[in-house]
Amino acid sequence: MSIGRRLGGTRLVAGRVAAFLLCFSLFFSGWQGVGAPLSVVATVGMVADLARGVGGDDVAVQGLMGPGVDPHLYKATSSDLIRLQRAEVILYSGLHLEGKMQETFQRLSKSGRRVRAVTDVLPQERLIRVGRDGMVDPHVWFDVDLWARCADGVASELSAARPESADRFRQRAATVKEELKALHQWVLDRVASVPASRRILVTSHDAFGYFGKAYGFQVVALQGVSTVTEAGLADMAQLTDFIRSKGVPAVFVESSVSHASLERIRKDAGVKLGGELFSDAMGTPGQQHGGYDLGTYQGMIRQNVDRIVEGLK
Repeated sequence: MSIGRRLGGTRLVAGRVAAFLLCFSLFFSGWQGVGAPLSVVATVGMVADLARGVGGDDVAVQGLMGPGVDPHLYKATSSDLIRLQRAEVILYSGLHLEGKMQETFQRLSKSGRRVRAVTDVLPQERLIRVGRDGMVDPHVWFDVDLWARCADGVASELSAARPESADRFRQRAATVKEELKALHQWVLDRVASVPASRRILVTSHDAFGYFGKAYGFQVVALQGVSTVTEAGLADMAQLTDFIRSKGVPAVFVESSVSHASLERIRKDAGVKLGGELFSDAMGTPGQQHGGYDLGTYQGMIRQNVDRIVEGLK
């Protein structure tokens, strides 16, 4: 037998083996995918927590932004882009909270990825607009009753991606909404102990507008709804004068915003630090407050409210 015929036969056998292995690999991958959890990527922790609550065991949720991360300034890393490309569903808060990622979401959507802002189900009349240009305040999760409505949007998107699990998604969304209804009432009862005259919440940036509107607080912040623009010396002096004139007993820093400017104002005004609040990011998973995990939405809200109440009473 010639060398050429032997090589040709070897190539034929190798080709058949490669084809068999490829088919086996595709079959095995498909077999693994049957009943596998839906792959979901969420941006901020609040959205990831909502997705886990609605999705349950039917989803596997990855969050991009962890504790202390400012979503206003966040840029997707190369590893984030890989996660986003592999995800079956991408959920983000919206209302320009994740401003620097907006183009990324648009590109992914045009490429056929399933991408959704969970706040797109909210009624326009419930949204707060600020500034001369009417910019929408994106921090809707601080009105617990309003945030609960986003569960329906999550359930709708997950159901579209995995129709066979739609009933379970809807049932879990209803359960999540009931839990948040109870949390909303707890906040109302808790803040009732703070006299109306002392319900002035001074924070690092204007993330608590929905909280103030829902629970009866005047909210005054050093920076606007976005942390992109830094406060100037005139802003700091004006806020210091306000704190003194109103007799505000405490100010509150935020976990995802630098403490330096507000600490300086606190010292100049001669008031106490009420504590650190979670604003654009939740706490570290596993840390507890009153039996609730600070890496969850409920834990985040409960610690914030307890600190605000204790600081202003």
